[in-house]
Amino acid sequence: MQEMKNTARATVRIGFDGRVHKTFRGHMARERFEHEVRVLKYLEARGCTFVPQLLEVDPESLRIVTTNCGGRVDQLQPERQKAIFAELESFGVRHEDRELRNITYRISDGRFCVIDFEFATILDDGTGHALSLKPSLNP
Repeated sequence: MQEMKNTARATVRIGFDGRVHKTFRGHMARERFEHEVRVLKYLEARGCTFVPQLLEVDPESLRIVTTNCGGRVDQLQPERQKAIFAELESFGVRHEDRELRNITYRISDGRFCVIDFEFATILDDGTGHALSLKPSLNP
């Protein structure tokens, strides 16, 4: 496996089969793991195709395996970056870390994708409230 990210919060590796393995650790690891799983399932249920799809969820080891959404993007016009995150919001999720590091490019269909949903906000959790790990957004 090729290591892509190794920080205090997570390790991300890409397997030889292309699948992405993310292990959560550090502060609030379980909560961040559970929230990212919740957000990815929410987006999948709404037909969002430019985010990773969950393939495996392992609550014991705080690890998820997802599809690969392409390679890192080194540059992107600010207007295009805003448009990508705005499109994500049309699926009911606001990405709370709207940085270029969370956008990838998938060559197979020429699509920019969004990754890393630990702190994303589900704008309506079905009860009329937003759901986020940000304390100010939770009832």
